[in-house]
Order: sequence, then C-alpha cells, then structure tokens
Amino acid sequence: MLGWLFKRDKIEKRSAMSGFTAELMAARESYIAGRTGIAELTATAQSCVSLWENGLAMADVEGTSLLDRRSLAIIGRAVALRGEAVFKITDAGLVPCSDWDLRTRGGKPVAYRVSISEAGGGTSETLLAGEVLHLRIGADPAAPWSGTAPLRRARLTAGMLNAVESALAEVFENAPLGSQVVPMPEQPEVDNETIARSFRGQRGRVVLRESVNVTAAGGPAPAQDWRPSSLSPDLEKAMTRETLEAARNAICGAFGVLPALFASNAQGPLVREAQRHLAQWTLQPIAVLLAEEASEKLGATVEIDTMRPLQAFDAGGRARALATIVQALAQAKEAGVDPGAALKLVDWG
Repeated sequence: MLGWLFKRDKIEKRSAMSGFTAELMAARESYIAGRTGIAELTATAQSCVSLWENGLAMADVEGTSLLDRRSLAIIGRAVALRGEAVFKITDAGLVPCSDWDLRTRGGKPVAYRVSISEAGGGTSETLLAGEVLHLRIGADPAAPWSGTAPLRRARLTAGMLNAVESALAEVFENAPLGSQVVPMPEQPEVDNETIARSFRGQRGRVVLRESVNVTAAGGPAPAQDWRPSSLSPDLEKAMTRETLEAARNAICGAFGVLPALFASNAQGPLVREAQRHLAQWTLQPIAVLLAEEASEKLGATVEIDTMRPLQAFDAGGRARALATIVQALAQAKEAGVDPGAALKLVDWG
C-alpha cells in the first residue's frame, strides 16, 4: 500500500493525444456532438460546409505556394465545423493537425503541442507559434486564441433541427404509416396490449382483428365499432414542416448562406445573388484572415481572392460601369480635366 512512497523519483509517462485511442475518442466525440445540438450530421449543415470547403478551394492565392487547393479545402471544412484550423509549416507544404494544445502570452499563442494523424498512428510535436499556421473565426474576447464554429454560435437552432429530424426519423421507423385497425372494446386489457405491440412497423395494410364475442350487452356489436380507423400519426398539427423549415433557414443563415438558395423554385438571379452574398460576406473575410496569418508566418505578402474564381459579381453591371467610366474619362480629357483627379472625386481607386 505504501509502495508509492518509494517510487516518487520515478517519472510517470502518459500517452499523448495521438494514436488509436485518440482516434476512437475523436470519433466518439464527433458522434456525441452531432447528437447533442451541433447538428453536424444533418444534410443542411453538410451542404453549407461543402459550400465553404469548395469556395475556399477555388480561391486565387498570390505570394506563396504552400496554400494549395487541398490545404484550402481542409481549412474551409475545419473552420466550418470547428471554427479554427491548425497546420504545421514545413518546406514540403502544410501538414494538418488533428488536435492541439497551446500556451499564450498577452492573449496571443507562443507555443503549440500538436498531434498529427498518420496511417499507422499519430505523432505529437511541440512547435513555436512561428512554425504553425493557425486560422480562427468567431473568436471570443474571453478566449481570443480559439475560434468558434457557426453552429456553436447557434446552438439552440442547431439543436432544434437535430431534434426535429431525429423525431421524424423515429416516426417513419416505428409508426404504422398507412395502416388501419378495427376497434375491439370488448377485448381484455392484456390482449389489447399485445395487439398494440403488434402494430409496430405494420405499414400500408389493414390490420383486422375479428372479435370472438359477437354479442355484447345482450346484442350484436354496433356497426360503428367495425369502422376502420387510421393509425398514421397526424404530423400537421405538430407543425413539423414549419419547424423544420425555420430551423434549416436559421442554420443556413448562421453559415452565411441565403436560405432561398435551397428553395425548389429558385431562379438564376436569386442563385447568383446567393453566391455573391456567400463569397462577399462570408468567404472573403475568412480569406483575408487567412492571408494575414499566412503573411505573418510565411514572411511574404499573401493575397487570397474568392470573388473572381467564384464569379461572385455582376458581369453585366461591371461591363456597363466600365463603359460609363471610359466615356467619362474621354469627356474629362476633352474638357481638359485631369482624369486622375476626376476618379479621386468619386473614390475610384
């Protein structure tokens, strides 16, 4: 019992957060998080995550060759689901980190302990802040060194969406949809419970239970007793359709995606406006944050543009604006006005 007194000089070794155990814990954590309100397993969330992933993967990068398409796609998916992404900077490229711990000074990270996943088991390394590319969005003032995923900022809405979809899945799995039953009031209670349990999963058929006691209270059973009744649940009164639609729209709004983009009657102009809104107000700010972080860590000026590759602009409007500008410049030159001064008056850089 007192053996620990004689082993105080022995260093206790513990395994780092990498390897098979860490992968199992991460998989379990992802499952639990998806069930408790993050709604990462829903089609609506995955559609928005795919838009982020593919939008950043198509971005134009100038100033470095380390931010390739694959790394940008991983960054887009990581920040959409986790709110932050950490990469180890190497000469061969960026290496994604599955787990990390950090130390801060003045609210800024100074050192990292990262876990890198490998096919045969992960490895753990300790790196300085200059050796790590760390992108984070939705940072809280109480913890500016960590990011926040969009769904964690809309936990109530995500939980509602997950609860409604789970409830509907259970209804379609267990409810006897399309089935009918003939009531039998004279049956014993035990028999009624057995019959009720037998209705589970009985779909699209008429469940007919013939009574043995055809005479009740001195006469035959009333005719209305043999009128079949439907066993399908009435979901309209629960407003599941409205609740599901409202939760989906809120999830899209949390990701910066216009809900009308997924409407069945969406037209071309609406789709283009949704693409412009996503690229201008969601993806481009993330790209600017990533470019600033890359410029600081890589020692070169990095610029990332998502507007041009996604064609997130009005081509016709730009053409008309260019024609108007050229015409205005020609008129200014004819009138003897400096074209540069004229452009500055309208704040045209």
